[in-house]
Amino acid sequence: MSTPTRKPLDRHELWTLLSEKSDFWTELDVVQVTGSTNADLANAAKHGAPEGKVLIAEEQEHGRGRLDRHWVSPARAGLTMSFLLRPTLPREQWGTLSLLTAVALEEALKAVCGVNAKLKWPNDVLIADKKVCGILAQVEGNAVIVGVGLNVSLTEAELPIPEATSLAIAGASTLDRAEIASGFLAHVAAVYQTWNERGPASVIERWQRNSATLGRHVSVSFPNGRNLTGRAIGIDNDGCLQVAAADGTVETVAAGDIVHLRPQD
Repeated sequence: MSTPTRKPLDRHELWTLLSEKSDFWTELDVVQVTGSTNADLANAAKHGAPEGKVLIAEEQEHGRGRLDRHWVSPARAGLTMSFLLRPTLPREQWGTLSLLTAVALEEALKAVCGVNAKLKWPNDVLIADKKVCGILAQVEGNAVIVGVGLNVSLTEAELPIPEATSLAIAGASTLDRAEIASGFLAHVAAVYQTWNERGPASVIERWQRNSATLGRHVSVSFPNGRNLTGRAIGIDNDGCLQVAAADGTVETVAAGDIVHLRPQD
């Protein structure tokens, strides 16, 4: 594994690497610090920014995860980015864009870093059952902003929670953030093109193939405070999780906080 240097990203170098791999992306900005890359791109979308705009921040002061959780990372220790999409599929299928992003990252981590990852519904990427990346997609008018926070060179002491990990801890073959970012974005572009042309079926199949959630007993906490325990048995065409309760009923979960339960739980 290469030694983490946490060198700053060079926008020109990154754009050159990305352009060699994909012609989908239209604009790339790298900033030293911002409040939230998702908020910045949401504002850009309101003012007509084109599809394919990418923003990467070396440090994020007010990052937000699911359920408005605060998300932080040491400067240059991770990849904190958002990208802007303007999908042509019906709006009810846009919920699968988080799954699409997770699929693209899993494939990129294997190809670029030699790391095997698994996918936790709805939007986490895991290595050895620990979270290495979180994804947050939000709709802004006719656009979708997808934010990604990937732990690259964080040490054990720097992890925000014990259930987290990083590519460094996982023994990745490279920690070069430009190489990882360009590979990931190239995978996103390729998967997104298929998604736009043929619908989400391929994305859902690829997500299921690498899922850490399906087949597991899970506890679902809903935004209204209700809880559901059961076995995760599938994903529907809109990316919702299907959970079979103990009484045999199957509930479709569109939004909720998921905990993977151990057998004794």
